[in-house]
Amino acid sequence: MIVDRAELTETLEEAGLSPYQADAYITVLELGSAPVTRIADASGVPDARIYDVLRDLESVGYIETYERESLYAQANDLNAIIEDLNSRASRLAAATEEIERRWNEPSVEQSTVSIVTRFETVIRNADEFIREAGSQVNVSVAVDDFERLRPTLRDATKRGVRVNLSIHTPESNETALPDQETLSDVCSEARHRRLPSPFTVIVDRTKTCFAPHAGSTNEYGILVDDRTHTYVFHWYFLTTQWDTWDPIFSSIGDEPPIEYADIRYCVRDVAPLIRDGATVGVRIEGAETEGGAERTVRGELSEILVTGPEDAADTDAIASYGGQVTLVVETDDGPVEVGGWGAMVEDIEAHRITVVSVA
Repeated sequence: MIVDRAELTETLEEAGLSPYQADAYITVLELGSAPVTRIADASGVPDARIYDVLRDLESVGYIETYERESLYAQANDLNAIIEDLNSRASRLAAATEEIERRWNEPSVEQSTVSIVTRFETVIRNADEFIREAGSQVNVSVAVDDFERLRPTLRDATKRGVRVNLSIHTPESNETALPDQETLSDVCSEARHRRLPSPFTVIVDRTKTCFAPHAGSTNEYGILVDDRTHTYVFHWYFLTTQWDTWDPIFSSIGDEPPIEYADIRYCVRDVAPLIRDGATVGVRIEGAETEGGAERTVRGELSEILVTGPEDAADTDAIASYGGQVTLVVETDDGPVEVGGWGAMVEDIEAHRITVVSVA
């Protein structure tokens, strides 16, 4: 493509040269080696400015001057100039790509809730969130998306993170499900949902990645880095992606020690034992509700307090425990009240509950 002089001048100005510098440099290129007076005549640079303009071009490596019967100028080696212009072009191209990326993919750090336009952004953030998980990951995925997250889920499981995997297949095609060996490698428990479902990943009760299922009209995603908003997605996961579907794999045994990442599942299992007079020993790992300091308590359950329907403690449905749930633990230092996610009135917010003994 041939570029005329005006366009070339404008481009050099965009690359950092002043109008006079761009005009003078093109003139030098056209004339080759020439005296300064001729360069001034052939360009639009005033005689009073030509020497300053040429000195500036020489200082940045575009030309060189030398004395003959008068002062001459000629273009410098083109390799350095071309390298500089190519470098500028590369930076502009990179800046263009970055601007487009930031427009499409707002940073989670800049907002507690971000709307993104591509599913690729959602699954990439999900992978990053899972890599940072410390206690619990809830995942609802199709088989193909599971394969993409499989290495990260495996690493989280090896770190001791509780991974709950809800996997859905098209038209109840159970043959597409991962085998038991694969599931044992990547999760604590897995369930099979026999309906198309949105992509959902919830990490440590604070971060969420969500995208509608493949059949949705619009492609978009939601990224959440906030406890309050994630709480809504947590209950969505429990009531639609988890509790209503049967387990297809579980590494959680029926005998102590039994670990729980959610206080409500613990209450569902131990409440009948307490009513029958059993002694249940527990270890609670969590944080003090005042100050947030990490704290671990050990002792025996003496009471379970559930605010909600009168028969809440008599049902297996976790939705029935939607109100306040409190464990009272008798320790050597006295009773300690333990709440679940977002506890405020109890002494401790539980992050992990382990039933260590039942007698």
